[in-house]
Parts: sequence; C-alpha cells; structure tokens
Amino acid sequence: MGNAYDVLVLGGAGVDTIVYVPELPLPYADSYMIRPGIETRAGQTGDFVALGLSALGLSTHHLDMIGDDPSGDLVRAFHRDRGIGFTEVPLPGGTKRAVNLVGPDGRRLSLYDDSRSRESDRLPEDVVRSLASVSRHAHVSLTYPCAFALPQLQEAGLSISTDLHDWDGENPYHEPFAYGADLVFVSTTALADTEKTMRRILERGRAEAVIATAGAEGAYLLTADGLVHIPVVEPRKPVVDSNGAGDAFASGFLFGRLTGEDLRRCALYGSVAGAYACTVPATGCDAIDRAGLLAEVAELTGDPVSARGVGRGK
Repeated sequence: MGNAYDVLVLGGAGVDTIVYVPELPLPYADSYMIRPGIETRAGQTGDFVALGLSALGLSTHHLDMIGDDPSGDLVRAFHRDRGIGFTEVPLPGGTKRAVNLVGPDGRRLSLYDDSRSRESDRLPEDVVRSLASVSRHAHVSLTYPCAFALPQLQEAGLSISTDLHDWDGENPYHEPFAYGADLVFVSTTALADTEKTMRRILERGRAEAVIATAGAEGAYLLTADGLVHIPVVEPRKPVVDSNGAGDAFASGFLFGRLTGEDLRRCALYGSVAGAYACTVPATGCDAIDRAGLLAEVAELTGDPVSARGVGRGK
C-alpha cells in the first residue's frame, strides 16, 4: 500500500503581524508613520514549509495545535485556500502569534508571543502515529509539542528533518531535534563555531547530513564525506524580505531528496527556492513552483534536470 503523503509537517502554524520599519535596529521615538502599512497574515515556519513543498508538487499534510480564535481562522484559511491538508489539535492558549519588523533591506526582527504555550501542550500520539503511517517523510518544526512526537516518528521508520533556526549551539532545548533527525538545517546567525556545531550534530545524532544556511555567504553541507560550501544563488528579482527564506531552502532541499537527487543538487534546489523567497514581500505568501525551480537549476548548471521521483501532488 502506497503512502498518502510525501511529507508530514509537524508544528510551526501561526500568524505574523508584519510591520515595515524605516531601519533596524529601530531607534526610539514616540511614534512612526508606517508604509506600506501593518498587515496580519497566516504563515509561520511550518506553514511556509508546507506551502513550499506543496508548490513543488509534493503531497503535503500539516499537523499542529491552533486556537479557536480569529488567528486560527487565518491559519485554517491559509491551508484551505491552497489545498494543503491540515489536521488541527486544539491549543488552549490560542494560536501562536508573532510581530515581524521588516527593514528596507529585507532584514527581519521577530517578536514571538510566548504566552500561547503551556507545559501540557501535546500532539496526540494516536494522531501522530496514524499520519506517520501514511507518510514518506516528516519535517518537524522547533516547537514544544513536537519534541514529544519525535519518538513516534522514529518508531514509524520515517526519514525526519528539522530546522534549528538560529540555535547558538548550546541551548539544550534544541538537542532532541538536532540529534533526532536525519537531515538537520540550522542558520549560522548565532553560531560561534559553525563547523564545530555541525560536526557535533553529525557525530552525536542520527543525521546523514547537516546543512547550515549563511545568507549572502550561501550554505554549508556536512556529511560523512566532509564539509562543502554551497555558493549563494542570486535572486532573479530585487530582494524585499528575508522572511521565509530558510523555510523555502528546506522545502527545496527536501524536494530534491524525495525525488532522488544527490545532496549537493538538493542544496542547489534549496538555494534557488530560498533566493526566490527573498523576492516575496513579507505580507505575501508565495513559493517557487516545480517548473520554475527546475528551469532555473538547468540554467545555472547547464544540465537538463527533471524530478525523478514524482510526488503525489501536482
């Protein structure tokens, strides 16, 4: 019996309020006049990974906890309008929210509302096991309930990926994710020693590859064969916002992995998808599609490319 889903995304559903500011850091002032305005829209890390995977033609299902509130309605509409399957579990504290300050150069400062989470928050084990049993791969967001779902995913025999985002390499909260996934993404932003942290993940956990994204410096890919640098891909349009670029990179990489490409090609897919995301305004929700990704990769490499393992989606 085949799997219903290429990827099960766990966690990372929520709502962001986007505020464009004249500069970052933002100097103190009594008030600022903001243009193009302030907008609230659904789309946090899990939402964007699910969007990116779905746009690339992989059958994707998202599982997370959200509230019975207007923010939750935005999250529901985000998935419904894009045809992305979504299983919701009630979140007593209400849907997760954040405020993103976005500067003119596209840099972002996120303020996360930490009052939504409770110690008792859990994704039901039977729901996790049921969805895992019909999925090829699981991408696990760095949210509290997901840490308790990792053992069920491992028992189900799925391949697992996670994104540690701006981990400093020391905070113990991240370690179950870092050491419990087969593909580990991390930003270099807060790492004092990027290679040392990457090697520790590879040595202590189950990862076959660790990928560190470094913005304008490109990315780094570490496997048992060694560390390689992945050159940056220049966006085809002006950079307007970095929000979601890491999620897009992960989506592109996973698309390559699930269609049978080697890890370097996967990293190139991720770089192209991440570059595209930087051209999308923070108030928008868009992702590169399969045809666009493969066409740009073919142009960059001079090689015709095709996805060998066609997903169950588009």
